Amino acid sequence: MSFLQGIAASSGIAIAKAYRLVEPDLSFEKTRITDEEQEIKRLKDAIAITKTELEAIREKANAELGADKAAIFEAHLLIANDPELITPIEDKIKTDKVNAEHALKEATDMFISMFEQMDNEYMKERAADIRDVRKRMLSHLLGVKIINPSMISEEAIIVAEDLTPSDTAQLNRKYVKAFTTNIGGRTSHSAIMARSMEIPAVVGTKTATKDIQNGDIIIVDGLKGEVHINPNQEIIEKYKQEQIRFEEQKAEWAKLLHEKTVSADGEHVELAANIGTPNDLEGVINNGGEGIGLYRTEFLYMGRNELPSEEEQFESYKAVLEGMQGKPVVVRTLDIGGDKELPYLDLPKEMNPFLGFRAIRLCLEEQGIFRTQLRALLRASSFGNLKIMFPMIANLDEFRAAKNILQEEKQKLISEGITVSDQIELGIMVEIPSTAVMADLFAKEVDFFSIGTNDLIQYTMAADRMNERVSYLYQPYSPAILRLVKMVIDAAHKEGKWAGMCGEMAGDETAIPLLLGLGLDEFSMSATSILKARSQILRLSKKEMEELAQKALQMSTTNEVIEAVKAAAEK
Repeated sequence: MSFLQGIAASSGIAIAKAYRLVEPDLSFEKTRITDEEQEIKRLKDAIAITKTELEAIREKANAELGADKAAIFEAHLLIANDPELITPIEDKIKTDKVNAEHALKEATDMFISMFEQMDNEYMKERAADIRDVRKRMLSHLLGVKIINPSMISEEAIIVAEDLTPSDTAQLNRKYVKAFTTNIGGRTSHSAIMARSMEIPAVVGTKTATKDIQNGDIIIVDGLKGEVHINPNQEIIEKYKQEQIRFEEQKAEWAKLLHEKTVSADGEHVELAANIGTPNDLEGVINNGGEGIGLYRTEFLYMGRNELPSEEEQFESYKAVLEGMQGKPVVVRTLDIGGDKELPYLDLPKEMNPFLGFRAIRLCLEEQGIFRTQLRALLRASSFGNLKIMFPMIANLDEFRAAKNILQEEKQKLISEGITVSDQIELGIMVEIPSTAVMADLFAKEVDFFSIGTNDLIQYTMAADRMNERVSYLYQPYSPAILRLVKMVIDAAHKEGKWAGMCGEMAGDETAIPLLLGLGLDEFSMSATSILKARSQILRLSKKEMEELAQKALQMSTTNEVIEAVKAAAEK
């Protein structure tokens, strides 16, 4: 039995077998062969297993994820069956007298290079498909198991270096009970997705993939940030009792499901949820969400080989708007870049992608993508209470340009006889310090602000939130951050606008008293945090929290602020 300490990223406790989501080693040496027929048989056997595997994945994807996701594997099957690809591999084995692994790589490299040089975007995407199929064939030639998180069919806890958004999009909630990673913090995408999926998570363990093997029984304690590996029966029983106590606490919070979020002295604030897909709606409703403060639309674009169509996007936005039955839904336009990549867009690699060509910057240049999304949103607007939010706005010119494109698409739709709501509020995410500093001018033109603290903190402190060596600088309660938040809220209120927060700070129990005191109107968080936050706010006096916040703004250090919040809670 051993034990790892990490960061508690998503509350709860899970006990299950480990499932290592680690890239396999597919390295090999070029070797000379003497038995060509035997080598070709090895190749054919690997291809046969690949096809059987792809057929099973296609059927599972079709049943659980829909025809569009299944189409990816249909394309992979066509490649695995294509004689124009297979014949050159066999020819290389015969003429060059080389092993099947080397012949496979040589032949597929030629096709990949050919497709990548084509001007047609669809044909360029085929290069990625060939890479995927080659990887699968190569794994069978080498006898190495390929990891496919979407095919998990029994209760498991994911163990990984980190989880990308596309990894998490493939996870089956029915079977994935928790995950633990080597790197990351409370605001990493893996942590955010864990809270969205309502499963426990411990991140930043440093050595989970080294210390945990496939099939090990592990306990993930998302309350304390602990991971227990192959625990004895006594520890397992102890944690089963902890699970029961946590469920009892959740049952107490659940009694607040239909309550308004009102402070002890009668001041109402809105508690909304952050979501990634229409599938997250159930969690919002079951946790008493008063709206959706952030719909991360990029997940519509991930885990696939091509851009989603206007119709597909329209149906997704419509489903969320209808599902919320008139409650506000803030949809963030496409925020790709940083650690969220779309392989089929083939964007150039950047030295510092978090400060690079991403979010609104990408959308203003790739207007075809942007206009398609805006049309889908505008068409869906008549089915609910839609608010549109642009991410990564650094100056007023960007906001005005994005707004103009939106207005152009709105007029086109109206001229086509399509109904568009005339009640759509248009806002921005405040996640760049320049925008917070200029909030008084932005407030004259936008309908609302939503403060994206995940990025605002790292940009203000010049500290990458994924870099553990500077993680001590990622300080949500820093007086510098609190001052920026106050500037934004005050600027909004002066113009009669509202200010929300959709960063993870909004659901943080240390931050909530401060944010209430600073006058935040809307707190948007992972759905699973809503009832706990409501329970906390019901006990807080807004007037007293205003006094606390004013004191915090004058403090020198983060630790002083934390101690002040603790002292206020103990009164």
